[in-house]
Amino acid sequence: MPKRILQGVVVSDKQEKTIVVKVERRFTHPLLKKTVRRSKNYHAHDEAGTYKIGDTVSIEETKPISRLKRWIVLETAAKA
Repeated sequence: MPKRILQGVVVSDKQEKTIVVKVERRFTHPLLKKTVRRSKNYHAHDEAGTYKIGDTVSIEETKPISRLKRWIVLETAAKA
């Protein structure tokens, strides 16, 4: 099974070697037929601590690193 890759914005970098990435998805509501936005926060592993708040990053699913971390940072799409 291929690993999932998501893109989102860094909302927190206060933890050591960890960033929190907010990923937003859009879908059409089945009853209202209206486009709805939903977001979710993912904890991602950042070994070097190079990513800052506002950066757009790509994260990839991986084996569990800690209780909350199951994602690693692949690359930066845009700097803040």
